[in-house]
Amino acid sequence: MPKQKLIIISGSPCVGKTTVAEQLFESLENCAHLDGDWVWRINPFSIADPRLRNGDKNMSFVLSTYLNSDFEYVIFSSVVAMYKHIREPILRDITAKNFMTIGFTLTCSEETLTVRHKNRGDDGEVDFRWLREAPYPNDYVIHTDGKMAAQIVAEIKGIIG
Repeated sequence: MPKQKLIIISGSPCVGKTTVAEQLFESLENCAHLDGDWVWRINPFSIADPRLRNGDKNMSFVLSTYLNSDFEYVIFSSVVAMYKHIREPILRDITAKNFMTIGFTLTCSEETLTVRHKNRGDDGEVDFRWLREAPYPNDYVIHTDGKMAAQIVAEIKGIIG
């Protein structure tokens, strides 16, 4: 059984991916974290922008580097990782071998997302389409309503062992 674990955390914007990933990172030894937002931040943002696929290659490269550096845990948080046509090529282009991938999709109610969006200071209208997307096949789905990030981290740690 592979010792290394690539932990993918996806879900809607404002659902708690970054907060959970950062706290999970801080709670694990021998760990690295890549926030996908760092790699393909563009303005104006559009998931349909074909240039984002260049960012996906950078994600594969960074994940490969972390895994090839023998980190026991590599955390990858990203909105786009919820899409099969994006996640699969990212994973396929990773050069490391013999690691286990464990995916999590975080979700919440529209009411919770609206509050989090407002608390983040976003002035625009809340987009619920991300919440309505089906989770990535075989991901663990964690509902974040009424939970602190530490509780969600504990759930994830219980699953990843």
